[in-house]
Order: sequence, then structure tokens, then C-alpha cells
Amino acid sequence: MVHGRCQFTPHSPTLSPQGRGGFPVIATVRRARRLDGDISVPGDKSISHRALILGSIADGESRVRGLSTGADVRSTAGCMRALGVEIDDSVVRGVGMRGLRASADALDCGNSGTTMRLLAGLLSAQKFASELRGDESLTTRPMDRVVAPLREMGARASWPPLEVGGHVPLHGIEYRPSVPSAQVKSAVLLAGLFAVSPTVVLEPVATRNHTELMLAAMGADVKVEGRLV
Repeated sequence: MVHGRCQFTPHSPTLSPQGRGGFPVIATVRRARRLDGDISVPGDKSISHRALILGSIADGESRVRGLSTGADVRSTAGCMRALGVEIDDSVVRGVGMRGLRASADALDCGNSGTTMRLLAGLLSAQKFASELRGDESLTTRPMDRVVAPLREMGARASWPPLEVGGHVPLHGIEYRPSVPSAQVKSAVLLAGLFAVSPTVVLEPVATRNHTELMLAAMGADVKVEGRLV
């Protein structure tokens, strides 16, 4: 959460003669002398997704400051609750690596591709099967780039609809994505947490490293050398 203070004392605008429909053609606003007000910057959506997911499989309670309140992040929170995790505002009560439980219904990812892709990686390594669904727009987005490496790791994964999990343990792979994607990389790394051998991702172009940084901060054994994770 970022706060700033500014004071805004504008001069009255000068309007030109009205054009068609009574609308002004030109509006001129003179420079303000002062700005005054409060600004609250929304929390980062990408980090918020990962904070909820990693906090859910951690041991103990995690507190997330500045959690995004956007619809996509709410979809992730709803899915984690359906998997047995208690999330109360910014507090996530983790159930540990093997504490998730199967949802009675398909997990609703709403319009969030991040939710669907990241949870595909996490849930591909669970003993139970899960189905991830979304709205009409989400169902048209490609998921093959997530499904392919998960299958290579030994996971049961199919699309559409996206169904994963129920076939463990997974084994680590060396994954070289043809198209750079932080979401696909994150899905593979989340699945790799449960694999019986190391997982390596070599990106053609470096993508956002939220997942690697947060995994390391929460105690996971993650090594990063340039584009190699």
C-alpha cells in the first residue's frame, strides 16, 4: 500500500463557445498551485496470486500486506478456500505441502488465466484429481503450453476442460519453453516442488521472477543463474 499527499487547487477552466449538441469545443485548465489528496495504489496482482498460493502450502500462518482486491485474485482465493485453506482478508493459514484436500466441485477460476495456469501446476502434483473451469473467455485461452510440461513430469493433465492430478509422484525435468511465459514457468516450478528429482527451467528470454524470489524467501531450495532456474 502506497500513500501520497497532494493538494489540488485549480483555477476555473475556460471554455470556448459551444459546438454542436451544446458540448464545448475546447477546455483550457490553467496550472494548479497546489495538489492535495490521498492516493492508494492497488496491490500487485501477480504477486498477490503467488502469495495466496504459496501461503496456502506453507506451514503456519502468512500475512499478506497490500493484497490485491481485484476479481482475478479473488478467484485464486476462492479456489484455495475450496481446497481447504482458511483465508481471512490478508491472513492465510497454510495447510502444508500435503494438506490440500479435493474440492467437491470444479474450481472456478473466473476470468483469471493466472489462477488456472498456476493452480494447474500445483494441483498436478496432488494425489487427488481436480477440474479447473472459467468463464467463456477463459475457456478459449490456450492451456497446451501448461499441460505439455506437466505431462512430461508424469502428471495426469488434459485440456479442455483442464483436469489435473491424481497421478503421483512426479519427476523433475529440464524444461526449455519455446515461448517465454512467467505463468508457465511458475506452473512448472510449483509442480517441481513435489517432484522426486530437481526441476530446471531454462528460459529463452528472462521473464518476471516473482515466483523464484517468493519461493526462496519462504524457504524453498531454489537457485537462479541468469535465465536458468
